Amino acid sequence: MKALIIGATGATGKDLVNVLLQDADYSEVVIFVRRSTGIVHPRLIEVLTDFDRLEEVAGHIQGDILFSCLGTTLKAAGSKEKQWHIDYEIPLAFAKIARRNGVPGVVLLSAYGASSRSKVFYSWTKGKLEDSITQLTFGQYIIFKPGLLLRKDTDRIGERISAGLLAFLNRLGILRKFRPLATATLAQKIAKAPKVFLAGMHIVALDDINSF
Repeated sequence: MKALIIGATGATGKDLVNVLLQDADYSEVVIFVRRSTGIVHPRLIEVLTDFDRLEEVAGHIQGDILFSCLGTTLKAAGSKEKQWHIDYEIPLAFAKIARRNGVPGVVLLSAYGASSRSKVFYSWTKGKLEDSITQLTFGQYIIFKPGLLLRKDTDRIGERISAGLLAFLNRLGILRKFRPLATATLAQKIAKAPKVFLAGMHIVALDDINSF
């Protein structure tokens, strides 16, 4: 399979690139990045991309499966408008080109609680993206909805505190379904998913991520 990845420099995206490059089922791994990652591998292709001018790289958006892992936080984006652009507009524009080019499948990294009916901006944005990609009618559409992620060497204080608290509660047998998930583990599941969930739409919810 030829894999396409957006969000390849994020925490989960980095791990996903590593997993795919070790998986013989993926003959090519094409990543769309603003600047070179410095990774050298015979099956890796980097496409330097201005994400506001995706038509310039449209010819490269061809393959068997699109992994959409692009996302940010409100703090990093600086405003809701910029977060909307990064979390919704860019992934949707990329997915539209992929669909136009005949890419048959897409795996979307969304989030627990994502819903276009949510009153929470982040959850609403993720839910709107899920719905909009649904309307593109890919032959294979897999949505991952993980909870709290454990990012290696994270500098997010709130994330570290939340992870520590959840780990403590989990040891007491409380909120086990919300146990933190390492991005490396999530990446392994994302890479495996297209080989398990073949045709149609599939939602991999929080409780299901470790079940396959």
